[in-house]
Amino acid sequence: MQATATVLVYSDNANTREQVRLATGRRPAPDTPVVEFLECATVPAVLEELDRGGIDVCVLDGEATPMGGMGVCRQIKDEIFECPPVLLLMGRPQDAWLATWSRAEAAVTLPVEPVEFASALASLLRQKSALNA
Repeated sequence: MQATATVLVYSDNANTREQVRLATGRRPAPDTPVVEFLECATVPAVLEELDRGGIDVCVLDGEATPMGGMGVCRQIKDEIFECPPVLLLMGRPQDAWLATWSRAEAAVTLPVEPVEFASALASLLRQKSALNA
């Protein structure tokens, strides 16, 4: 298992980014690496960090403005070579079809429910780790 995992969190809302950090803690599950966060409040910052590389999972806020995480997800899936898996934060469970359209690997609803979120993030980290093995 790698020592740390880098999770990019995109939201224009500092409270949402904080919810993600608090729900994750040091690591989302005992069998996953310790998480380091890269927080982005704008799409250009997200694209810059993804171009730099080293991101293990992206957490994108579907309710962010001016560009929501669903649109960002669709864009990065088209534009970023070997795009990391994406966990999408949705405003309503009825938006699950949009998460599928955006090509996100997982989705949870806002506000962040810690157990559900940590489980989804841990699953994506395990999948990423298995692909790199």
